[in-house]
Amino acid sequence: MVRQQSLTGKQKAAILLISLGPDVSAQVYKHLTEEEIEKLSLEISSVQKVESNTKEDVLDQFHQLALAQDYIAQGGIGYAKTVLEKAFGKQEADGIINRLTSSLQVRPFDFARKADPQQILNFIQNEHPQTIALVLSYLDAEQAGQILSELPTDMQADIAKRIALMDSTSPEIISQVEQILERKISSSITEDYTQTGGIQSVVEVLNGVDRSTERTILDALEIQDPELSDEIKKRMFVFEDIVILDNRAIQRVIREVDNDDLRLSLKVASDEVKEIVFKNMSQRMADTFKEEMEYMGPVRLRDVEEAQTRIVTTIRRLEEIGEIVIARGGGDDIIV
Repeated sequence: MVRQQSLTGKQKAAILLISLGPDVSAQVYKHLTEEEIEKLSLEISSVQKVESNTKEDVLDQFHQLALAQDYIAQGGIGYAKTVLEKAFGKQEADGIINRLTSSLQVRPFDFARKADPQQILNFIQNEHPQTIALVLSYLDAEQAGQILSELPTDMQADIAKRIALMDSTSPEIISQVEQILERKISSSITEDYTQTGGIQSVVEVLNGVDRSTERTILDALEIQDPELSDEIKKRMFVFEDIVILDNRAIQRVIREVDNDDLRLSLKVASDEVKEIVFKNMSQRMADTFKEEMEYMGPVRLRDVEEAQTRIVTTIRRLEEIGEIVIARGGGDDIIV
């Protein structure tokens, strides 16, 4: 007879599958390796009799671990612990988390992999390079790459080298660094920062002002911060916005831009954009464009984006010299 206090991890898994029944167990088997299936099947075959309270304990423990894992996925170990403490009390919550981290092998810095890279950067950028290397080595590659690229240039190679040469680190040190970083991130989260502002925000604002106001702001920014001004201009009118131009403006753009750029841009454009552009071509030109686009074959997204950028630049230039008008909010764009 199998009792709770003597159960191994494999025995608990066997009891769980027996309790779930053959249909559910068969579905679970689909996600296991051949070796895991062999060991688990052997364990199931060796189970003779299980006390009802032992089976209930195993099912309850599985349910708790599943809940904890879900909470960790939502907000990290700290969040899971807080929720579990409210549900089961501190002692039981600690037990669930300990079982989970040992049975499912939750990697250190799990909470950090769900945090914003900029937020992590703010907390570690002044730490010792070895500490930074330790944290980055446990993050997702993309996340760590973003943080590394934001660090001072003279530190980047050193930290990359430290990550490459890192062999093993004491669990006590890992735990200590992890706790400090989690505490810092948790305290900032409780302050409920909401992302606001940014280039896209000012673009949206400027798209709603009249042309004279827009020009005044951009001219001032051109003096104060030319790079920022250029970035705002790039985002203020995108290729798909060509639909807001009047027919005369579209015809002027078609005459001005390179045909190869236009074909590339239209290749992946929306039906609405294609329709309005073709409508402003002669029938012969439109038919030729459609035929050439059909035989163009696959195109690289980067080539399309570069072509669209060149067309947008042309549109902005034509507007600046007064040859076309881009409709905006306010009254100075009304044509009478």
